[in-house]
Amino acid sequence: MQPGVCMPTAAALGLFCRGCLSRARSLPGGSLSCLPRQMSRWNSLETGSPIPIQENPRILITGGLGQLGVGLAELLRKQYGTENVILSDIKKPPPHVISSGPFVYADVLDYKHLRELIVNYRVTWLVHYSALLSAVGEANVALARKINITGLHNVLDLALESCLRIFVPSTIGAFGPSSPRDPAPDLCVQRPRTIYGVSKVHGELMGEYLHHKYGLDFRCLRYPGVISVSTPPGGGTTDYAVQIFHDALSTGHHECYLRPDTRLPMMHISDCHRATIEFMQAPECQLSLRTYNIAAMSFTPEEVAQEIRKHLPHLKVTYNPDSVRQTIADSWPVRFDDTNARRDWGWAPAFRLEELVSDMLRCIRDKRTYEGLPVS
Repeated sequence: MQPGVCMPTAAALGLFCRGCLSRARSLPGGSLSCLPRQMSRWNSLETGSPIPIQENPRILITGGLGQLGVGLAELLRKQYGTENVILSDIKKPPPHVISSGPFVYADVLDYKHLRELIVNYRVTWLVHYSALLSAVGEANVALARKINITGLHNVLDLALESCLRIFVPSTIGAFGPSSPRDPAPDLCVQRPRTIYGVSKVHGELMGEYLHHKYGLDFRCLRYPGVISVSTPPGGGTTDYAVQIFHDALSTGHHECYLRPDTRLPMMHISDCHRATIEFMQAPECQLSLRTYNIAAMSFTPEEVAQEIRKHLPHLKVTYNPDSVRQTIADSWPVRFDDTNARRDWGWAPAFRLEELVSDMLRCIRDKRTYEGLPVS
């Protein structure tokens, strides 16, 4: 790839300002070899002629059958049209996913096939959710290295080649024992001690490098623990905060693999989706960083159990700390400082612990009732 071939995708979508344009001109090589449609918008800015009507982005989501992909696709389809959001994964999707919009097979380790998808579907935004999470990654480091690092390199290279806006989530797991814990700022020592965390720091730095060197429109949010109903826990250290709701309404008993006083940042999935979309839509010239913390709440297993007991007094919680997950949790921050996200692009969460617990219990109760399962 020649230096300077990628202009910021913000310009291609009409989300630009003079600062973004000036930065693009300063790219190595001094040229911008993008699509004629994109170049026409640059010319419009220079000549003062009318800017063409903004086209909807064409969005490809990798790892789309995990905790976040299906819900994000649903929201994006409401904004940009069903056919403009393509979910992908290597697993067979359930019928409701097939019927809701485009779905394709995509292995992030298959560079050639990914390129074909980007070309054939005329992709302009890429949301890269494919990853092995913290506890699962520690059980299979070689596979985590392939998916989380080699797969990342593939999508970054393709985003650079095709002038895509690319979103790659990071995580609370990108921090380590030497990081500030209460709160953890956007910029600090990280030094994680899991392959998941190492791969996420690698992704943050590679994306920022490609942004500063070539103008790649790379965007990254560090997610806290994300709590949702739609998918079962997927091997993360914060998964107890999902499982405890299911156990409360099924058996009335939850065995927690963390100590009762283990405090971690958490977020309702609705806030997570909204933050992702608002961040992706933010004009480039508003962003002072390429990687931001986002925060909503921070709680311990005992605190969420006490809040659940306000609705289900019979809930019993026992604690049997798992050495691997407890060690991971003890190395993570207890709170995020998200001052920069709030200032730069207006981030603000909607769910506190009380609203989160009420919503989770209501949704799981409705789901179990619909499926004909007993409710405790």
